[in-house]
Amino acid sequence: MDRGFDFSPDLPVLVMGGAGVDIVGRLKADLDVETSNPAYIRYSFGGVARNVAENLARLGQAVNLISAVGEDDTGERLLETLTEAGVNTQAVLRTSDHPTGTYLAVVSQNGARQLALDDMRIVSAITPDYIRQHASLFEEASLLFVDANLPKDALRTVMSLARRHHLPVCADPTSASLAVRLRPYLPHLFICTPNSSEASVLCDPAVTVSNRKQALAAAKYLVSQGVQIAIITLAEHGLCYATSETSGHIPAIRTEVVDPTGAGDALSAALIFALLNDIPIDEAMRLGLSAASLTLRYRGAVVPDLSLERLYDQLVV
Repeated sequence: MDRGFDFSPDLPVLVMGGAGVDIVGRLKADLDVETSNPAYIRYSFGGVARNVAENLARLGQAVNLISAVGEDDTGERLLETLTEAGVNTQAVLRTSDHPTGTYLAVVSQNGARQLALDDMRIVSAITPDYIRQHASLFEEASLLFVDANLPKDALRTVMSLARRHHLPVCADPTSASLAVRLRPYLPHLFICTPNSSEASVLCDPAVTVSNRKQALAAAKYLVSQGVQIAIITLAEHGLCYATSETSGHIPAIRTEVVDPTGAGDALSAALIFALLNDIPIDEAMRLGLSAASLTLRYRGAVVPDLSLERLYDQLVV
């Protein structure tokens, strides 16, 4: 595949989007919406962009993050954790207009998400002017990762700067409700990584993506719209992918699901890291699934000892 980009792993990846705290409750029994439910509840830092940035840094990749956190203790600790992991957070906005973002989820005993809520109002503080103030980060980057938490006007500015600096863009639709924001930019995406519900929104006319055959068709559709690498994640069924030259399905690694939060973000980060280091596309996607599998077994959004060696240890052959 002719990617059309000259990658350099020595240059930083620019990551933009949401950052916050995750509160995830794993049920001890079936959900009863009429009463309080016994559960194991954990707190960790999260947000799609934040997770991708930390995963990349733990793999040894230089990362610059543009996001927003509140002028509160949560925001302070979030930034400290990222800095300790190796992420450059100098471009993260601190504001008192909103609290640091929060994601609240309930998962079943077997790790399936039952309900999720998020409060990411703070991302509205990332304005086009704020992004233009950090245009130099686009100039020095090897690749841009962006999640769809960004407001529409900010996303428009981001994509304009990426085109100006010939920067490949990896985009995560983030949720079915936000995925529509990426539709205008499909012709400009290097990588797009929706799950099945997000892929249903991105395909126009909208289609239902609920099985492997439909996911493969959706990936091919996204490529027909200009996406260079389209990856549809299918949870325990692995992923389907398409490029202009190839397509296929890769099964998931059989693993216990302790917490599904962050698995897709780990996949994206490992895939980006692999491609920046000239690892072939099929192997890169297997490394992504390996990262997702490790994250599924961890009570948190990012595996703290993530490394390329660990990914290869359980790589599907």
